Amino acid sequence: MRLGFLALQAPGCSPSQRYRFEAFQPALERAGIEVDYRWLLDPDDLKNFYGRTGLRQKGTVALHALARRAKSLLSAPKWDVVFVQREAFFLFDAWSEWLAHLAAPVVFDFDDAIWIHSVSEANRRFAFLKNVGKIPRIAAMANTVIAGNEYLATWARQHNDNVHVVPTCVDTDVFTPPKARGVGPVTISWSGSASTVAHLKLALPALERVKQRFGDRVRIRAMGDPTFSHAPIGLIGEQWSPDAELQFLKEADIGLMPLPDDEWSKGKCGLKALTSMASGAPVVLSPVGVNGTIVEDGVSGLLASTEDEWVAAVSRLVEDAALRERMGAAARYSVVQHWSVSRWAPELVQLLRAAAQ
Repeated sequence: MRLGFLALQAPGCSPSQRYRFEAFQPALERAGIEVDYRWLLDPDDLKNFYGRTGLRQKGTVALHALARRAKSLLSAPKWDVVFVQREAFFLFDAWSEWLAHLAAPVVFDFDDAIWIHSVSEANRRFAFLKNVGKIPRIAAMANTVIAGNEYLATWARQHNDNVHVVPTCVDTDVFTPPKARGVGPVTISWSGSASTVAHLKLALPALERVKQRFGDRVRIRAMGDPTFSHAPIGLIGEQWSPDAELQFLKEADIGLMPLPDDEWSKGKCGLKALTSMASGAPVVLSPVGVNGTIVEDGVSGLLASTEDEWVAAVSRLVEDAALRERMGAAARYSVVQHWSVSRWAPELVQLLRAAAQ
């Protein structure tokens, strides 16, 4: 069986692609599914297209990507199934998905509320080019829709009768606890990106109070936006890379995932929490969307809504090393059992085979 993946970004660049497809690729290949990975944007293209560059540079990237996608679609008749993660082209309507579905069954996978218009600050002036109206049409023309959680699946069922939930998963053979926790300050960590650092800012007032209370007994770190800093808690953002992320998570004693309670956040799939939990750290989460099902409150982590609740939850974990160890072990066990690649790979293989048939 041959699968064509019409990806937007090169391997290793997109969190959605990394966790929702690339992590499963070895299991797919072991099951006899040959993957033809066709992407549009290389790392340098991403810097130009999503960075603060001018229209000329962005236009050049878009034209090159258009040529790449047109060339890749010529191979569609050779595939048994086409996999589209979020969208197959980032501009205009669902033309590439439509052409693909004429040649082979399309499996449409998504892990955010992408029918809601959202755009990065760097590209706000080009927001008119982002056509979220095509998302319902992609869902409708797909043979199979795979959603990252039940909230997303409920939306997709308005447009397609063949909708399945496969949660965003963590490879628990890659994300593992450290052999021993370090001595010294309790490390409180958040990981994300420049586009999600606004979520971290929601927790800053609470973290300031925690820092005032514990002083040098705590260290607060953030990875994903090296331009971000917050002097009152001694926070300087760190650059993300795959290897740095693994070490960052191993050094974390407490993981954080604050979220605003809005429609976009309800579609989030809890990845930041899952990577921390797989690495053996208890987490403090906003009880928004899937977060309330990822964590069993008081067992594998703590849920917090108000500033006072955030201060109390983080402080409780800072003060009790035995509680951190116990919750961290429960968190790791929960991810292995319910949110891991090994748990969900057989179901994904089955869905792809069914679509191909």
